Amino acid sequence: MSAWGEVVVGLVILVGLVGIIVPILPGAILIFGAIAVWAFLTGGATAWIVCAISTAFLVLSGIIKYTWPGRKMKDAGVSNRALFIGAIFGIVGFFIIPVVGLFVGFVLGVYLSELHRLRDNQPAWRATVHALKGVGLSMLIELFGALLATGVWVIGAIVT
Repeated sequence: MSAWGEVVVGLVILVGLVGIIVPILPGAILIFGAIAVWAFLTGGATAWIVCAISTAFLVLSGIIKYTWPGRKMKDAGVSNRALFIGAIFGIVGFFIIPVVGLFVGFVLGVYLSELHRLRDNQPAWRATVHALKGVGLSMLIELFGALLATGVWVIGAIVT
C-alpha cells in the first residue's frame, strides 16, 4: 500500500476513535473496516495477522463493554427500562440539540424513568449517576480496545 493510502487508513481510524468518544459514528466498525481494507490491499501474512489481532481486540472490548458496566448498573439497582428510556430520550435529544442532546436526553430519560419507578428524587438521581458511570466505563473499555487495535495496526504498518 502506498504511503498516502496508509495516511487515509490512519485518518479513518482517527475518525473511528473520535466516534467512540462522541457517539455519532460507529467507531469500532470504522476502525475494523479501515484495518481490514489495509490488510486486503497490503496483503501478506503480516497484514492479516495484524487484522486478526486488531479484530480480536475490538471484539473482546465490544463484549466486555456490554457485560461489565451492565452488571455494575444492575448491582446498583438501575433498571433496564431506565436505560432503554434513556437511550430513546438520547436519540430524540440528539436531533433536538445536536451532539450534546444525546447526553442530555440520556440523563433526562434515565432520571425520569427512575423517578417514576422509585417515586423519590434521591434514589432516582443516584441511579442516574450509576447509569452515567456505566456509560462512561463502557466508552473507556471500547476506547481501550480501539487504541490497542490501532497500536497493532501502527506496528504492522511500520513492519510491512
